[in-house]
Amino acid sequence: MRRREFITLLGGAAAIWPLAARAQQQAMPVIGFLNGASYALSAHLVRAFHQGLGETGYVEGRNVAFEYRSAEGQYGRLPDLAADLVGRHVNVIAATGTPAGLPAKAATSAIPIVFVTGSDPVQQGLVPTLHRPGGNLTGATTLAVEMGQKRLELLHELVPKATLVGALVNPIGPNIEPLTQDLKTAASKMGLPIHMVHASAEGDFDAVFAQLSRVKAQALVIGTDTFFNSQSAKLGALTLRHAVSSIYQYREFAAAGGLMSYGGSITDAYRVAGIYAGRILKGEKPADLPVQQSTKAELFINLRTANALGLNVPPSLFARADEVIE
Repeated sequence: MRRREFITLLGGAAAIWPLAARAQQQAMPVIGFLNGASYALSAHLVRAFHQGLGETGYVEGRNVAFEYRSAEGQYGRLPDLAADLVGRHVNVIAATGTPAGLPAKAATSAIPIVFVTGSDPVQQGLVPTLHRPGGNLTGATTLAVEMGQKRLELLHELVPKATLVGALVNPIGPNIEPLTQDLKTAASKMGLPIHMVHASAEGDFDAVFAQLSRVKAQALVIGTDTFFNSQSAKLGALTLRHAVSSIYQYREFAAAGGLMSYGGSITDAYRVAGIYAGRILKGEKPADLPVQQSTKAELFINLRTANALGLNVPPSLFARADEVIE
């Protein structure tokens, strides 16, 4: 996909991902791609979806067309964007990112929906069971929320002298309750005091790091959230600037200066979703396709940041890392 192929629609009411010319494509099936983050920040995930779709024989512009819709981080726009895709009679809706699933489900019970989520889709109310989802929804999950305990363990292994750990969560995010409970339970098991801080907009970050400094938190675990995904690079740079040993879920965070990243492979989940979209276009029903859990987990360590923070990376962590950024 080339940027020059993209246009902006709906005036400023909602940010809409670009759309390849469709005049000659009316006979093609159409996939509506719905996401809460911006295209620029999610381009690698779109590529992963297309990779999976290609494995079933579908290529954009050749035998399938796309309608891209993005809420640009403003989740309240998702219901209208989902309704717009339904009104355009797309053949499949790819509801990617945790906040997009429920608005898509509310918008239609007829059009097949393939979701990608980082939380439990049964608890979310997307499907009744993973094995037999029923209805018009199926998809892929990384279950990123449930990895909070492992992230805290890894952070403590690298920063064993930390006596107070901060936990950053989005108070309006769809995973706030299970995520907060998971982190508090993990900290309690490890005997670590934890201090919760909140951000739901980029403008909150300065106050977050000021608060962490006031309470003298020596480390920070960032809770899984689509908004934080879109801000991974900025958060990574901020943790380095404020000399806070931190961990989040995706490589972008570590590459931008964050100490560590650990989580399920979101790109693999998007690839699986692309495969499912292709299978549905070929005639399979979402009700018969079990929700797939991506089992691939990835650990990234930024050695430059570790050195800047005066930390020695244990050989055991080096051995487990998928990549050490030097």
